[in-house]
Amino acid sequence: MHRTLRLIGAASGVGAQDPGCHAGPTALHRAHAFDDLQRRPDLNWGETLFPRQALGGRVAEVADLCQRLAEAVRQARERGETPVVLGGDHSCAIGTWSGVRAASPAPVGLLWLDAHLDSHTPESTHSGALHGMPLACLLGQGDRRLVTVGGPGPKLLPGHVALIGVRSYEPEEREFLDRLGVRVFTIDEVRQRGLPAVFGEARARVRQAPGGYGVSLDLDVFDPREAPGVGSPEPAGLSQTELMPALAGLAGDPALLALEVMEFNPDRDAGGRTAALLARLIGAVFPRRHGA
Repeated sequence: MHRTLRLIGAASGVGAQDPGCHAGPTALHRAHAFDDLQRRPDLNWGETLFPRQALGGRVAEVADLCQRLAEAVRQARERGETPVVLGGDHSCAIGTWSGVRAASPAPVGLLWLDAHLDSHTPESTHSGALHGMPLACLLGQGDRRLVTVGGPGPKLLPGHVALIGVRSYEPEEREFLDRLGVRVFTIDEVRQRGLPAVFGEARARVRQAPGGYGVSLDLDVFDPREAPGVGSPEPAGLSQTELMPALAGLAGDPALLALEVMEFNPDRDAGGRTAALLARLIGAVFPRRHGA
């Protein structure tokens, strides 16, 4: 199928304990690894959004950025473009998927690839870091300023959400997701069953959403030996050899609404390996059309 991609930068580290991810979108725009992508006629590099100081501290700043991001994503969808959001810490996901949902007449699904659950609430969080809360917010639980980005109410239904690659979390998060009925595929289950089987089941689940589905990928889902430039690295992650074929299997799926790739931290990206991986990842999900 023919797509026009719209790259949108979310240059925020406000929600993270290490704010270095704020430099991710700008670094990617300048990276040699992105040269081929930027020459593609089917790809438009849109705006890069930056945090603004706001009364109310970090939560207010994240809410403001996510509201603007939601609007940019909504407008891209309504123009018929496919948003590709580059972060930036994972709290920006609140904006991405609120915008996708606002542009959809029906509920949407979400495939969440991450080493973490990102499902804390203000009551359960150990660190207070907002990048540990976006999925809970999208499911309707959390600070009202974040839950209402893009409009009131949950943006996702639990039955349309699946997580893959999880290997570091607190019990409160898992209890929250289990109570809602969100499907979590830990790295242990991936190792037992194999990624093709897990990915296929997860994709089938999120694809049941009548409005289509999206993919939220935190680069820490990869093993840090292959992707060192991430905000919160966790050992024993997925390899490129495992995940790239699964992502390539999404190519051409008309139900795929948007992609976001989060937590790129250029300060930690030894040798530019993570930027190069990210460029290949986008090319796998959205391959260049023959002759384009």
